[in-house]
Amino acid sequence: MTDLVNRLRSWKIRLLAYGARKDLSRLAVLFGTDKWNSHWYTPHYEEHFRNLRGKRLNLLEIGIGGYANPREGCHSLRMWKAYFRKGRIYGIDVYDKKSLEEPRIHLFQGSQDDEAFLRSVSERAGGFDIVVDDGSHLNEQVIKSFEVLFPLLREGGIYVVEDTQFSYWPGCGGNLDDPNDPKTIMGYFKRLADGLNYEERLKPGYAPTYLDQHIIGIHFYHNLVFVLKGDNREGSNVVRNNDSDIEWLWKGGNPVGRMGLHESPKIPPTEKNARPDDLHRDS
Repeated sequence: MTDLVNRLRSWKIRLLAYGARKDLSRLAVLFGTDKWNSHWYTPHYEEHFRNLRGKRLNLLEIGIGGYANPREGCHSLRMWKAYFRKGRIYGIDVYDKKSLEEPRIHLFQGSQDDEAFLRSVSERAGGFDIVVDDGSHLNEQVIKSFEVLFPLLREGGIYVVEDTQFSYWPGCGGNLDDPNDPKTIMGYFKRLADGLNYEERLKPGYAPTYLDQHIIGIHFYHNLVFVLKGDNREGSNVVRNNDSDIEWLWKGGNPVGRMGLHESPKIPPTEKNARPDDLHRDS
C-alpha cells in the first residue's frame, strides 16, 4: 500500500511539474529542494539558464543530498530534469545513491576532491555543459573540484558554486579576518575576476593561465557564483603583449586631450585581437 501511495504521489508531482516546467522556483518547491525558500537561488539560475532549457545538454550536480540514507536525496536533480526537458542529469556523492536513479538521471559515488574520479565521470558522460557544486562546501574541496572540472567543461559552459558563505567560517576552511584569502571560495574566485582583463596588465612577458584565457564572465550573488566559459582572447585596444610604449600608461597623467575623450589609441588588428571581419578589412 505504501508503494502505491508513493507512486501516486510521484505521478502527481510529475504532472504538476510539467505545468510548471518554465518556472524554476515552482519546480524547486514541488521537488523539495532548498534552492528556493531556504536559499533564493532559482531566479539567478533562471537568468543564466533560460536560453538553455530546450537544449540537449549534460548537467552535473555535486552533492545529491540525503546524507548517508541511500533512499533520500535527488531533489534538485529531479528539478533539473523537469526544467531541462532534453537534458541528461548527473549527480555525484560520497554516499551510494544508486537506488535513486531514473531515466535521464545518472548517479555516481565518489568524492568531489578525487581528480581521477571526477575525470572518469566527465569522460563517461561525454563532457558537461553545466556543473553545479552543492557538495561538501569545504573550501579546499570546492576549489579542487573547480580546477579539475572547469577545464573539462564544454565551450560556452557554466560552472556554479553554491553556499559561498563557507568562505567565512573557520571550521570549514574559511577565514574570519581576510576576505581575500585565496584558499577560501570567495577569495579564490575574486582573484579570478582580475584574469578577465589579463591582456590589459602592464607586465611584459606575462604568461596567461588557462583560466585567464577561458573565463569570459564571473557573476557574484548572495552565496552564489556563476563562472562562464569561452574564449577570452579578444586582445586589448591599447596594450600589446602586456606592454606598451604609451608613456602616460606607465607614468600617469590625464590622457584626455591626447586622444580625445572617447577615443582610444589605434592598434592594427592582429589574429589575436581582431574580430573576424577586421582581418580582411583594408587599412
